[in-house]
Amino acid sequence: MTALSDQLALPCGQVLPNRLMKAALSEGLGTAAGAPDERLERLYSRWGTGGFGLVVTGNVMVDHDHLGEPGNVVIADERHLDDLSRWALTAKSGGARLWMQINHPGRQANPLATRSQPVAPSAIGLGLPGIPAPRALTDAEIVDIVERFATTARIAERAGFDGVQIHGAHGYLVSQFLSPLANQRDDRWGGDPDRRARFVLEVVRAIRAEVSASFAVAIKLNSADFQRGGFTEDESRAVVRRLAAERLDLIEISGGSYESPAMMGRPVARSASTVAREAYFLEYAQSVRAAAGSVPLAVTGGFRSRVAMVDAVESGECDVVGLGRPSAVAPGAAGDILHRRTERLHSPSISLGLPARVSTLPNVKSLEGALDLQWHTDQLHRIGAGADPDPARTPWLTAAAMLKHHGVDAFRSRRSSTVKDPTLRKFEVERAVGRYLANPAVRALSRLGIRTSFATELETTGRKSGLARTVPVSVAFDDTGAWVISQHGTRSGWAANIGAEPKVRVRQGNRWRAGIAELRPADDVVARARSFAPNPVLAGLTAATFRALQSTPVSVRITFTD
Repeated sequence: MTALSDQLALPCGQVLPNRLMKAALSEGLGTAAGAPDERLERLYSRWGTGGFGLVVTGNVMVDHDHLGEPGNVVIADERHLDDLSRWALTAKSGGARLWMQINHPGRQANPLATRSQPVAPSAIGLGLPGIPAPRALTDAEIVDIVERFATTARIAERAGFDGVQIHGAHGYLVSQFLSPLANQRDDRWGGDPDRRARFVLEVVRAIRAEVSASFAVAIKLNSADFQRGGFTEDESRAVVRRLAAERLDLIEISGGSYESPAMMGRPVARSASTVAREAYFLEYAQSVRAAAGSVPLAVTGGFRSRVAMVDAVESGECDVVGLGRPSAVAPGAAGDILHRRTERLHSPSISLGLPARVSTLPNVKSLEGALDLQWHTDQLHRIGAGADPDPARTPWLTAAAMLKHHGVDAFRSRRSSTVKDPTLRKFEVERAVGRYLANPAVRALSRLGIRTSFATELETTGRKSGLARTVPVSVAFDDTGAWVISQHGTRSGWAANIGAEPKVRVRQGNRWRAGIAELRPADDVVARARSFAPNPVLAGLTAATFRALQSTPVSVRITFTD
């Protein structure tokens, strides 16, 4: 019978000292240049001597132009090799194996940390506020990203890391390629489950070709997206079966995305047996065991008691137990469990303790989700600064600090850090202008029979209601269609509607014209705004007005179909 303290031999020949893994937690402690410094060394020194058999780092990005959040470490070349080597040496000083989680955010690129337009398998935006619409990757760009993953892995091995874990879960780029909601390509990278799996398979193969046979290559994979029409458990099992033939050393099971964060145990109804056994994804791990073959499985999410961890490993349902948030408040959590210094790990549920009638409101739940993320990040930053975690820290202190430093925008529900987003304030101002000034003015003019191209109406179909939604817009008509500018990308409701249903109607004078709308992120939106002026003299003023109110603008082309 397998015990938590037993070693685990991996296919590459590495041996893990025990079955407890410090799962990836995004630290946000990289420098402005994307390098690790002494803060990460202090943090990983604590985890490295905390009794874990395996320590997996947080998100390390493969491209400086596309970051998941401020403070990401980025490895695209060897410019930070010495810093990486010190990080690895410190983290391994206690005998744990150290793997680097490597990632590309795709359409989940953080707008506060990423200067470039996000990229994705298809030009389909996230259903989250404040995230710009992505553009679709070209075939050549996809091949380049595959090579970037391999380059990052090669540098990680040279720096002294023992392996890499590909982040293929939680809605990042690898997960986007697997999901039919995000990948609607019809070329070799999409169109059916086999082609949607090509990207992750090519990434694994490219890494294996760059690193030594004894270097571990692992993946974190979604059991499902937990979204209607998304990546399913059946598709996940099929991907596991194909990955198992690619010389992988460990498959970590997770699930969800930041639109539906099952990895935090929030939106998914769990069975009584799952609740009793604590782990969110253990039942899926049971079902995928045969597909994984000889590749060991890790399960992360929900484990708190020693009894549940022992049962999961002794039963053979998983080979490794991952601990995430508990390790933020107890860096020595693994040693505490292994040496029976505790029977249950403390991982507080972060809540403001508001009355039930208030705490169940959607905005309040979003606020508490942001607090939970920031509260645990605060603990990592305390350790990085040389202090101990503070499990008794009241969430109200975190809330007050967020409000003081970042304003009310810190409490919005999104994956980003809590840095205040000025584009969101612009959006709110523009929306208020539209709601209380522009919309009534255009409707009043319409009732009087006054029509202009500069102030007309666009009709889209509501994403959730399926009903017609009419908004005032400025339009530049031509012989075959019209141009519109969404000043805030898919943050604007009507632009998000177009992403779900491109059939629209636009009023041209006294006539409603039918057409197909398409977001054109590559279009020069500044030049386009100048073309909207009623005469050339006003072109500069028109462009300045758009520029004053816009945040993440994108041009929209409507092609007439009537």
